[in-house]
This record gives sequence, structure tokens and C-alpha cells, in this order.
Amino acid sequence: QVQLVESGGGLVQAGGSLRLSCAASGSGISIYAMGWYRQAPGKQRELVAHITSGGITDYKDSVKGRFTISRDNAKNTVYLQMNSLKPEDTAVYYCNARRVQITTTLNYWGQGTQVTVSS
Repeated sequence: QVQLVESGGGLVQAGGSLRLSCAASGSGISIYAMGWYRQAPGKQRELVAHITSGGITDYKDSVKGRFTISRDNAKNTVYLQMNSLKPEDTAVYYCNARRVQITTTLNYWGQGTQVTVSS
């Protein structure tokens, strides 16, 4: 079992920056692929950034060059540095931990943190 708690959201003006943190407890995250998702009102949840257990990263096209995902396995924490924020980045951001096993997939979610970007 993994419990995930996000923090760092808030209200920021367009062009500003925020750093989200996802603190894990209950189990080490080093063996999990970690992701940041977001969901805006009336829209489906979408993957924003992903980092494998080996540290390989991938990003949604619209955030490439602006967002950076990183992980500190010693601190059991994943981060999302968000720069040059735009109003369209406004959403609830969720942290995800995922591990594919032979017969099942382990999938855990945090409760989310609100990010609001004003124009």
C-alpha cells in the first residue's frame, strides 16, 4: 500500500511558477513509475508528466519546456516544477504511483491539489 499526499498548489498569476510535491508513505516509491495528472472542470483527467523507476521522463506536449518532473527516492517524494504558467494550466493536480506486476497492476492516487492560474 502506498499513500500519496500532494502539496504546493495555489493561486498564481500567468507567467509565474509553482512547485508541487507528492509525499509517499506506507511503501517506498523507488520501484514505482510516478505521474502527475490534472483534471480541469468538465474535462477528463490527463497525464501531464511521467517518470519511470529508472528516471526516464515524458511530458504532455503543451507543458514541454515549462514543467519538470523529478523524484527523490530517499525522501519518498516526487516533484513537479511548473514555470511560465498559463491560465489553461488551471486544474486539480493529482499524483499517481503505478507498478505493473505479472498478474496485477498496483495503482495509487493522491487526493489532489488545486492550481489556479489567473490571467
